[in-house]
Amino acid sequence: MAKEGHLFHGNGFEKDIQVVKEMTGDEAFYGLGDKTGFLNKREYEYTMWNTDNPAPQLDNFQSLYKSIPFLITLTKDTAYGLFFDNTNRSYFDLGKESSQYYWFGSDSGNLDYYFIGGESMKEVVHGYTYLTGTVPLPQLWTLGYHQSRWGYKSASDIRSIAQGMRENDIPCDAIHMDIDYMDQYKVFTWSDEKYPNFTEFVSELREDGFKLITIMDPGVKIEAGYSVYEEGIENGYFATTPTGEVYENAVWPGDSVYPDFGKETVRNWWGENHKELIDAGIAGIWNDMNEPASFKGELPDDVVFYDEDRESTHGEMHNVYGHNMSKATYQGLRRLTGKRPFVITRACYSGSQKYTTGWTGDNHSIWAHLQMAIPQLCNLGLSGMSYVGTDIGGFGSDATGELLARWIQVGCFSPLCRNHSAMGTRNQEPWQFGPQILAIYRKYLKLRYRLIPYYYDLFFEGEQSGLPVMRPLVLQYEKDEEAKNCNHQFMIGENLLVSPVVEQGATYKTVYLPEGEWYDYWTNEKLSGNTHIVRKAALDTCPIYVKAGSILPQFGDQSYIGEKKSEDLILEIYPGKGSYDHYQDNGEDYAYRDGCYNHYHFELDGDKLSMELVHHGYDNVYKNIIIRCFDKENKVLFQAGTKA
Repeated sequence: MAKEGHLFHGNGFEKDIQVVKEMTGDEAFYGLGDKTGFLNKREYEYTMWNTDNPAPQLDNFQSLYKSIPFLITLTKDTAYGLFFDNTNRSYFDLGKESSQYYWFGSDSGNLDYYFIGGESMKEVVHGYTYLTGTVPLPQLWTLGYHQSRWGYKSASDIRSIAQGMRENDIPCDAIHMDIDYMDQYKVFTWSDEKYPNFTEFVSELREDGFKLITIMDPGVKIEAGYSVYEEGIENGYFATTPTGEVYENAVWPGDSVYPDFGKETVRNWWGENHKELIDAGIAGIWNDMNEPASFKGELPDDVVFYDEDRESTHGEMHNVYGHNMSKATYQGLRRLTGKRPFVITRACYSGSQKYTTGWTGDNHSIWAHLQMAIPQLCNLGLSGMSYVGTDIGGFGSDATGELLARWIQVGCFSPLCRNHSAMGTRNQEPWQFGPQILAIYRKYLKLRYRLIPYYYDLFFEGEQSGLPVMRPLVLQYEKDEEAKNCNHQFMIGENLLVSPVVEQGATYKTVYLPEGEWYDYWTNEKLSGNTHIVRKAALDTCPIYVKAGSILPQFGDQSYIGEKKSEDLILEIYPGKGSYDHYQDNGEDYAYRDGCYNHYHFELDGDKLSMELVHHGYDNVYKNIIIRCFDKENKVLFQAGTKA
């Protein structure tokens, strides 16, 4: 096949739908969600097909749990995005087949893609999220630390974990309950044997500052008398075979059926089914197994699902199954609580960020997966899914103390901060590895909690701009050749550069500092950028750098968010010229969208800071705003309504 003077051949031209783009030679490719490997996807190929594969993920994996067919191309002269909005199984070959072109295509569906231009990568991300939606501002407590394990089997197990967190001075806001809390793995149930007085148990944990998150799988157990199954059968809520019988497969409950979340009536029904859990005090829902996973082989492509009122197939709806389940959950929780829902999902599609957080799925306790966490999370952020994290310490296999210590130095900066592991693996709560690892874990979680207002500000702004919290260096410095393939460090917003150690036994880290002036977070040493440095990094040290002219808002120490009323705002300043906007609201509901928030604007010139309250729509203004500069005594900028 010839096009534009080039002879093309290969797999791309066996697809029913295909688009070929000529390469000029200097392209770098980013995005495509949580695909494995490195930040720059050039010379790799991928398949968009949500896949539950528990094997240790390698660079050559073509499919994982999420399908986000959004690609950013960066050259020396331009940046642009391509969003291939086709939910069928689709493919991207980014110069693997030929250095002369890249291509994308699909086995079926329509040729429907958007070209998104812009003056910069940031504008491209903004354009894509304008189309597909931005991450809504989360509840404040969700930005705290989450502890989880498949293996917390009873109320006493979870009480023990909660007690361990408080006794060991580990800040923690949430504990996640995996499938063992259910009655025979039936969704929307709990085991009275394992959790007697369930509502009292949830209340007891909440009084000590712990929110409980329950897992929810889509597979509904086939069981006469089970109300969820019976209602679904009576109303035609489950997927069917082409001949009209309800389709059956198996997941954790055994033989199961699959809700057809493409129908609005099914989504509404599913959302309302959370009422009993919400009434019992459950604070969020964790959607798993929603690729959809199945134990008796993959669902055939011809299983009948619906796309709203249009009859469709599993082949077309597979990649949006998790998306529609998350939408159902989000809308249900919002109706039931009036608060911003906390939903976490394993599978998703473009636009899922409007409804759910996500994590990268069943990783392993291996150094390669710690290394991969950085490009995975950065590419998810570029793909619109900015509220994401990995299982800190790894899900499968056995963590070591050193690995966990280094992983928390990445995890504490990840937008979603959750430790999770599998039954049968080594327990990886922070106190399981001795006092040294416990102290390191505590150090970085306390840092996370101090920086909560900084993260909240980034989410507040991200709802408008679509920009992620965790960013690859190339998003900030796209003209910098070193940044294009920087896999081992990342930015939090524009001000913090984090360069964690991700190799076993390493006690030094080569750090790249982009242009400008930077301060070492730990020593306050001022350094000039556009260079590599070698930073000593003992096991308790994660190299962190702050851009000159930065203002970092912070809270005081707390065991959980809301333990102490945040009456004081601390501003750590790093001398230079810069500005910063800080937001304050009730941290729970949608009143901020009606103007019920405070917007503070700060200007920094050298070490002189000024403030303006740009918008005052929330009553609880800070009593004190305190300036902290590393070479000066603390100063009160604002106190009881007056400027100092």
